[in-house]
Amino acid sequence: MPDWMLLVVSGVLGAMIGSFLNVCILRLPADESLLFPGSTCPSCEKPIAWYDNVPILSWVVLGGKCRNCKVSISAQYPVIEVLTATMWVAAAWYYGLTPTGVAGALLGTVLLGITVTDARHMIIPHEFTLGGLAIGFLVAGFQGWDALITALIGAAAGFGLIWVVGTVGTWALKKEAMGGGDLWMMTMVGAFVGWSGVILTVFLGAFLGTLVFGPIALFKKEQGLQLPFGVFLAPAAAITFVFGDALWTWYFGTLVGLS
Repeated sequence: MPDWMLLVVSGVLGAMIGSFLNVCILRLPADESLLFPGSTCPSCEKPIAWYDNVPILSWVVLGGKCRNCKVSISAQYPVIEVLTATMWVAAAWYYGLTPTGVAGALLGTVLLGITVTDARHMIIPHEFTLGGLAIGFLVAGFQGWDALITALIGAAAGFGLIWVVGTVGTWALKKEAMGGGDLWMMTMVGAFVGWSGVILTVFLGAFLGTLVFGPIALFKKEQGLQLPFGVFLAPAAAITFVFGDALWTWYFGTLVGLS
């Protein structure tokens, strides 16, 4: 397949998966079926015809409004589709048609769903985490026993590290410090990035969370301010997947002085 065709196919496939991701983001927190009923207008609740359900294009052609009731439809739909398509194109361009490219595209999709869902509802559905965990093991399995063992060790490390952090935090704060969604999310992430990637992901996630919520907590001085940690773990996991090896090399070579 020519490079340009791979990018086009990846973009179209990514947009289609992004359309389904929108369904997951909206329905999973409400514990609704992903298949039934079909797509309907959030306002008039009339079924959306297939020609009005083409990712990205339909929203643009209709001016972001329902064909029937003319009420505006959230820009979240095309934004999620564009972001997912962009991730799939980027994965195809950077890694090519390889298991790593497929893993990167799928992991990015799941992480995007987790980010939006956790930000909106403070929930990380198991369909994302356990489904992503199964994908991580499956992709690793296609790469051989060594890759599968690395994925299993990474998943165990993700589970173990977050369990320890959550247990210690709960004991110190006298309240739940880490949700079950974060636990299974890092188990899933570990299957993709390995045990060293788990450590880097948690560090980067905590760093990003501190940058954003530190000033908010300082100036607002709110008691019981809740942190949707998955919102920060998700981009941290994406950074680790792409740049993890380079970051470890920089850390040990530049800061620690090892080569």
